[in-house]
Formats: sequence, C-alpha cells, structure tokens
Amino acid sequence: MIEGLGPVAAIALVGAIGVGSQWVAWRLRMPAIVLMLVAGLAVGPFSGLFSPSESFGDLLSPLISLAVAVILFEGGLSLNLSSLRDRSRGVGRLILVGAPLGWLLSTLALRYVGGMSWESATVFGGILIVTGPTVIAPLLRTAKLSSRPAALLQWEAIVNDPLGALAAVLAFEVVLVLNTAATPMTAVLDLALGVAVAVGIGAAAAKGISYAFQNGRTPEYMKVPILFAALLAVFAVADSVLHESGLLAVTVMGLGIANAGLSSYDELRRFKEHATVLLVSGVFILLAASMQLESLTTLDWRSLAVVLVIIFAVRPLTVLTSLFRSGVPWREQTLVALTGPRGVVLVAVAGLFGTRLTGLGVEDGDRIVPLAFALVAATVVLHGFSLAPMARWLGLSGAARPGVLIVGGSRFTLALSEALKKVEVPVLVADPNHNALRDFRTSGLATYSGDILSESAEQWLEFVTYDLVVAATANDAYNTLVATDMGPEFGRDNVYQIAREKGESARHQLSRTLTGIPFGPDETYWGLERLMREGWTIRVTRLTEEYGLAEWRERRPHSRLIARVSPGGEARFIRKDDEVRPAPGVRLISLIPPEDWQGTGRSERRAQATTSDARSPGRAAAETREGKEAPKEAPKPADTAPKGEGGPASRPSGAEGTGAAAPPGDGPENHSPPIPGRPSTA
Repeated sequence: MIEGLGPVAAIALVGAIGVGSQWVAWRLRMPAIVLMLVAGLAVGPFSGLFSPSESFGDLLSPLISLAVAVILFEGGLSLNLSSLRDRSRGVGRLILVGAPLGWLLSTLALRYVGGMSWESATVFGGILIVTGPTVIAPLLRTAKLSSRPAALLQWEAIVNDPLGALAAVLAFEVVLVLNTAATPMTAVLDLALGVAVAVGIGAAAAKGISYAFQNGRTPEYMKVPILFAALLAVFAVADSVLHESGLLAVTVMGLGIANAGLSSYDELRRFKEHATVLLVSGVFILLAASMQLESLTTLDWRSLAVVLVIIFAVRPLTVLTSLFRSGVPWREQTLVALTGPRGVVLVAVAGLFGTRLTGLGVEDGDRIVPLAFALVAATVVLHGFSLAPMARWLGLSGAARPGVLIVGGSRFTLALSEALKKVEVPVLVADPNHNALRDFRTSGLATYSGDILSESAEQWLEFVTYDLVVAATANDAYNTLVATDMGPEFGRDNVYQIAREKGESARHQLSRTLTGIPFGPDETYWGLERLMREGWTIRVTRLTEEYGLAEWRERRPHSRLIARVSPGGEARFIRKDDEVRPAPGVRLISLIPPEDWQGTGRSERRAQATTSDARSPGRAAAETREGKEAPKEAPKPADTAPKGEGGPASRPSGAEGTGAAAPPGDGPENHSPPIPGRPSTA
C-alpha cells in the first residue's frame, strides 16, 4: 500500500485513474467502463496499493453521497418533458409500464434466484431500472442504429437513470423507517414527511433559481456557482429531515430547472455533464478499489444465475410487455428487449445504498456492490459485441459508414455532396431556406429544410449517422454558432468551417476556440461560389499502385485537395497544411480549375486509353489474338479512359460511380461537372 496517502493525494490519484482510463478507452475505441473497472480492481483489492477507506476515513461516505447527488441532479436536468412528449409512444410505455414492471421482476429475481433478503432485493431491484445513458450513447454510435430503435434506447436510458435512483431512494427510506420507527403508523408518517419535504424543497429551489436566472437577478458568470451552492444546500436540508431524502430533492430540483425554459439551460447542462463525467469515474474507481477480496468471493453460482436471468428473462419480458400493441414493429421490440447495458451510475448508486443497508444491519447488503459490478461487466461486454450484428440481422442498421453533415446550400456544397455520394459516404445537407435545397433534392441527396440548431432538428435527425460537420453558409456568424454548438457533441476536431471574410478589425475577430477547424480550400463562401462560376469542378480520384499522389500532383498542379476517403469509406477533410497519406484504394476529392482538366494532350489521352485496355484482360487478350501488340508500359491513370475529345468515357470493370462523361485527360477521376449559369441557391 502507498504509505501516507492523504485525502488530497487520494483525490488526485482517483482523478488521474478515472480520466486516464476514459482517455485510453477513447483511443482504443472500447467502453471506458471496462478499463475503469480493471484499473480500480488493480490498484485496490488485487494489489493493495490504494485503500479508499484508509485514505479518506470518515470522509469517504459523505464524498460518495455528494457525488451521487450531483449525478442524480444532472440526470434530472436531462428530463425535458416537452422533448419527451414529442417522442414515440413506445418511449412513454417503456417508462410508465416498463420501469415499475422491471422493478418488480428484478426484485423477484434477486429474491428467489439470487437468494437475497427482501430489503436488499427491493432496493437493488429499483436500481436495476437504470440502463445507463453513458454506456448507451457510444454503443449506438458504434452500431449505427436506425433512428427509432436508437431513440427508444436513448430516451429510456435518459429518463430511467434518475427514476431508478429514485426507486432505490424510496425503497431504502421504507427499509430505514421500518427499522427505526417504533410503530407502523410512525413509519408511514415519517416516510410521508420525508418525501413531502424533499419534493417541496427541490421544487421551491428550482422555482427560485429559475426566477432569478430568467429575470436578470444573477450575472451570467455566477449562474453555475449559484447552482452548485443551491444543490449542496438542498441536499443537506432535505437529508437532515430524512436520511438520503436529499437525493430525491436534488433530482426534483434538476427536473424543475430542466422544464423552466431557461435561455442558459444548454450551457448549464453542458457544464454539469462535464462535472458528472469526472464524478462518475471517480465514484466508480473508489467503489472498485474499496471492494475486498472476500466480497468478490460472494459471487457464486447464484450470482451468475441472477445475472443471466436479469439479462435474458427480466429485460425481454419487461420490454415486450411494455411495448405490446404499442405500434412499435416486432424487430425493434426484439432489439430493445435484448439490449439493456448498465453503467457507472448503477454502480455508484448501488455502492451508496449497499453501504447504508449494511449499516442498518442487513446482512447481505455487502452483496449488492459485487453483484452490480458483475452485471455491469456482463452487459457491457455482451451488448458491445452483439448489438451491431443483431441490428444488421434484424435490418435495423443505419448507414454503415460515418457520414458528413453539411450546413448551407450552394453551388459548392452541391458539388461536394454529389462527390461524397459517389464514394458512398452518407451526406445530409441542411439549410433554413427550402428553395436553396431544390437542386440537392433533384440530385437525390438527403436534405433537411430548417435550422440545424433547432430542437426539431435535434429530435428528428439521425445525428448518430454523421461524424463530420461542415458549416458552409453565407453567414460567418451563423457558421461560428454551428461550430460552437456542435463541437461538444461531435468533437471539436470533427467540425469544420469555411473561411471567414478577410479584413476584419481586431475587435471583430472571433476567438479560435469558438470557430470550427478551417475547411480545406481556404476560401470564403463567396470565394467558393466565384470559383464554381468560373468553371472549377469537384472530382473524385482513386489512387492505385501505378497512379499515386505524386502523379496526381504533377498533373493537377493548381488543384486543391478537399477530402481523403479510405478504402473502407471513412472520409476525412484535408486542411491546408495536412499531410496526405496516399495508399492504393484511397480516393481523393479535390477542387480542380479548368486549366487542370482541359489541358491534357492527345498523347496522354491515347496513353490513358491504352491503360484502360491493359486493365481489361479479356480485351487485351483479344487484341493479342488479332495480332495487335499489347502495350509494353501502362501509364499511371487506371480508371476512366475517354474515347475521344468530349466523347463518352470508357469505364473499365471496377471503375467507381456513374457521373457525367469525363473531359479529356481525366485519368481515374469521377467528377461533378461545373455549373455555369445555374442560379445561386444560397
């Protein structure tokens, strides 16, 4: 054990392990919860390097309680009822019917299969309502589910997260009152008083804070500190009336603030999400490190049996009963029924109440935490490997490749969208102006007519399908707003913005932290439109072993690279100074001026035609049989070989796309033709 590890050093260690585990998980593209579990067990019971109870002493229990309070407050802050009402009927059935039914069935399974006492089974059964939004989100992004089953799983997790904790709170309060009250009537009165006080304090705090924030009673920079101070005060006051009722109070407070219509709601929620990520990982590490090897030995065959029953019996029965005659197709019901991963919130709440039950003298209270860890590990591993194949088998997978969301309709974005479509990269173009998308719809491209930042867009668009965002409207301020709003959701490195107008004074310059990554061509909106009017075009070039990046640059000295599409279909936009990694099968999307595609000589065209012949073994063999000498050296371009000046392109087997006829000298390129004379759609 690390000697002399005080509370401050212990907090630093826990923070480093928690954040480090999540970063490594992000790099390895695996669930962070698995690494946090391994790290916590490694520094705790397996090696004995760190003992939270010795480092924190009596502070450990209140620290975990406060962390869980913040986690539940953030959960309540996510429950925007107006957004929930716009969802499908299935979500409401999963919450109103599924939550209590799941609580009942889980309690019975824990009691009769797991052999737990009624007290522990009832409290832990309530916690098992939680399905874990922190685990669901990355699973959905990896599996690329279609919108309806993804919405069912996501909203069930968001809503049931605090509901499961509330069920555990109520169950624990019943156990607490029954164990401390003198008579049954006293127990009922104490419970009613505690719940009423908790709900009243939480609602009053939400009302007061909402009034102060909406009427300018607090400066902007003080809103988050005031929120934290109010959160701690509400928790402490309610907890003094009835033990652990503070958790109910802070959840009600978060629910009230979420539905107050605050203009700063998104900012408050985002900050709380960041704090929650740190707290959740910290609590998870503390609980994993606090487990004793003796506790792990309690995981016997009954523990394994109850985990299997919860996954393969309780969850399917709960979902299928809830969605019976709900209008949800059977394929979606099946997918949701077989998908119920549990996350760190379940472990955090289970750790809190497991300790409390043990303190009340419930003998098997110490079984709750090991069983919670076992259930989390089993569901994360199982669903992590099974969700994507099951979705494909049921025909519920969305786009298999990461897509691109383009904001702004124009000549340039039309040509770019057509090029992305040719290489089978999913693309969606959004613009508030319905007429600006007319040519996009004619080209068969997916469009969204409306504000991409609106609640309607968030509710109905399948954002999980898209990994990259390009803000390319004529309004620089709006582009910056798109980049600022979508950066946290998509990742700052995945949000691009076309260049802003030059010549702005220093006081009008925006911070680089607000804008998106500069988009490849380094042109403003009007600069890109001018290039398209002058005859520039966007083309797709497939690199081969014979025709590499050096050859492309030699033949296209004035062209500008826009994107690189890997053989697997993953698109990445190329910035001005980025190093391009060429490889056979990579496709380059580039902006090409007229002189680069009109100046190819007759000899080069003949060489390209010969290359196409060389790429067609049957034709080459036929010519050899007719006495024609096969070419000794095939030039480098390998895909498209025009037959003649301005004539239709000859496409050898395997050439990509259909597209228009390639101008002379195109080599292996597909292109979106220039659009001279087409009115601007911006």
